[in-house]
Amino acid sequence: MESPRVPRFSANLSFLFGDLAFYDRIDAAAANSFRGVEYAFPYEYDVGEIRRRLRANGLTQALFNFPAGDFAKGERGFASDPSRVEEFRRGVADAVRIARELDCARVNCLCGIAIEGLDAATARATLVANLRYAAQALDAIGATALVEPLNRIETPNFLIGTSAEALELIAQVGAPNLRLQYDVYHAQRSEGNIIATIRAQVARIGHVQIADSPGRNEPGTGELAYERILPVFDELGYDGWIGLEYRQSRPAPETFSWIAPLSTHEVTAS
Repeated sequence: MESPRVPRFSANLSFLFGDLAFYDRIDAAAANSFRGVEYAFPYEYDVGEIRRRLRANGLTQALFNFPAGDFAKGERGFASDPSRVEEFRRGVADAVRIARELDCARVNCLCGIAIEGLDAATARATLVANLRYAAQALDAIGATALVEPLNRIETPNFLIGTSAEALELIAQVGAPNLRLQYDVYHAQRSEGNIIATIRAQVARIGHVQIADSPGRNEPGTGELAYERILPVFDELGYDGWIGLEYRQSRPAPETFSWIAPLSTHEVTAS
């Protein structure tokens, strides 16, 4: 599935193979030649069963998120809420335990939506302190913490909406193992300049996710020229994962046809 240096593709199981039970999606990813998987949250599942499936299929757990609150009620993280610091720290402990068990080297933090009535300075100070805490906890197991901007078209008032805002936050936190999760779909919706941003910031990117824009379906269904974007990661020597976090427009295996033209031969995953 990979060109000589193009990063490994990771199947995002929160988006792909949704017609299958969660654990069976792990098997399906392997059956479709993926070497890594990711998903939003592992907390409601049997981590032992996830580990068993990963090992049986020779898969790497590439990424998951810290707990981010009640998605059904519109929450997208609560790291800026001073009333929930202890809850955040409990979530960090859960994430570190699971990351250790699954040999997962990256955990992403959704920073949250601005809280009505909370002054910006307090929210920022809480967010910075929480990210320092999370990064330090992950550093103890040799893992990396990530910050992901979400576009404010679909997530109004999200605290971190652009790559520049994320990088400013990362610099303020000052943790050596805190990096940018660069979601090309969100970046296109928020700011554009995809290739220029990758060239300028690749050293600070810890994980990449992709979907086409504006529909968030697989590459080739929208306006993004992934045949130009992905080779830039190759050119710059990025050796991380690229997560396929898109809404499949048809059965998942039928959406992988765009990968073959990018592939010249396979490399060994690590």
